Amino acid sequence: MESTSTGGSASENQSSAEKMAIDSELMERVAEGEQAAIEELYDRFGGLVFRMASQSLPTRPEAEDAVQEVFVRIWRTADRYDAKRAALVTWVMLITRRHIVDRLRRTRSRISTTGMEAGAGAEASVSAAPPDTDLRTKEEFERLVKRIESLPELQRTVVMRAYLGGQTLRQIGDELDAPIGTIKSALSRALVRLRERVSE
Repeated sequence: MESTSTGGSASENQSSAEKMAIDSELMERVAEGEQAAIEELYDRFGGLVFRMASQSLPTRPEAEDAVQEVFVRIWRTADRYDAKRAALVTWVMLITRRHIVDRLRRTRSRISTTGMEAGAGAEASVSAAPPDTDLRTKEEFERLVKRIESLPELQRTVVMRAYLGGQTLRQIGDELDAPIGTIKSALSRALVRLRERVSE
């Protein structure tokens, strides 16, 4: 009994280590500007980045522009990726979110300037969150991501894809080749653990 349990744990650790090695090698190749690696990165995460962008930006063209800009940013910072600090999907999603926030802030700034030029009436119609609100939101988001990072791999993947990537549980199950019941169970356990950590 004990040997079976130990073997399973070693297998899981090996699998995790292998994924880290694969992700690290991929990002090294991306940093070197290897076209095949950049295409592989886009194939893996292009859909996820687009979903995040399309949920936050008002038009499809803007979301498509954001996707291209995000992947340029990923390429430029690929040499900073550390698989020991974050899973590659988490790193990509953090960069995507930061880029979208920056883009929305620039848009809001342009709208505010236009409003001031048009007069007080137009300015009053433009709502903008104060800078400290943006900072608080960013800090809360990063704390949440750290808590999610501490979850077991399947739970972490399901939470990231469902809540940050906007995927349905069925889509996640299809992509992971896992039964919908397994995905639901992983999400449920993950939410329980996250609630426990929030209350600590």
